[in-house]
Amino acid sequence: MPSTQQLKSRIRSVKNTRQITKAMQMVAASKMRRAQEATKSSQSYTVAARELLAYLAQQGATDNHRWFVQRPVKARLLIVVASDKGLAGAYNANIIKTYLHELHQDDQSGIANKTIAIGRKISQAATRIKDTEIVGTYEDLPDRVPGAQFHAILNTAKDMFEAGTVDAVDVIFTRFVSSMTQRADIVRLFPAGFVPDDEISDDIREAKFEPSPKYIIDDIAYRLISARLYQALLDSRASEHSMRMLAMKNATDNASDLVADLTLEMNKERQSAITQELTEISAGVEAMK
Repeated sequence: MPSTQQLKSRIRSVKNTRQITKAMQMVAASKMRRAQEATKSSQSYTVAARELLAYLAQQGATDNHRWFVQRPVKARLLIVVASDKGLAGAYNANIIKTYLHELHQDDQSGIANKTIAIGRKISQAATRIKDTEIVGTYEDLPDRVPGAQFHAILNTAKDMFEAGTVDAVDVIFTRFVSSMTQRADIVRLFPAGFVPDDEISDDIREAKFEPSPKYIIDDIAYRLISARLYQALLDSRASEHSMRMLAMKNATDNASDLVADLTLEMNKERQSAITQELTEISAGVEAMK
């Protein structure tokens, strides 16, 4: 049995840890609220962008367009979004697991792959994978990615697809569903615009284009494709902060439970010591009679 002094030291250590996890929980909660507002505010635009790209493709406006042409996939670019820091529950583990699954699928299908890593955790993981070509790494990005870095990522993917270096570009990220639900997901950036008919709303089908879809397709497509990538980055950050807040809350609750258990054990040890002393005193008194 540990001594009372040892138990006091352990209780003090756990309480200090609890203060740290509580502070991290509050910071993550604050960042989560801002990230949620950002991702929800752009969600409607992103959904409309996806539907509009699909509608343009169905109407023939994108026929033979360099961003919409479908080719047999012999090489693929994966843009993988993770975090720079840990202590976010299964956030990074889920992304890495999905990334490894996609690499395995490509290997089985004879598809070459290249990677753009966003976040230190996925960058470190990708460098340890054999025969993985990393064409770009981005670390320490703020919650809202600056325009220069965002367009560097998007333009790298666009240029590689246009040049035929890759035949498809996919983004692996964590989709934000709610504060309690996030899931690893994959969306395709290039070739653009392919969504089943039943996902296109009536508002999109009734849209008018001036002077014509073919005339404005370049400007529209670039903006809409960039909206899909930006939404994936926003979703990833909202998911990261949500999972970190939940992980720190669980850690704080576990620390509180541990303090209670250690305090109870210390009280029992103290009571046992007092009982032992009383027994010895009583025995001494009896011996003196």
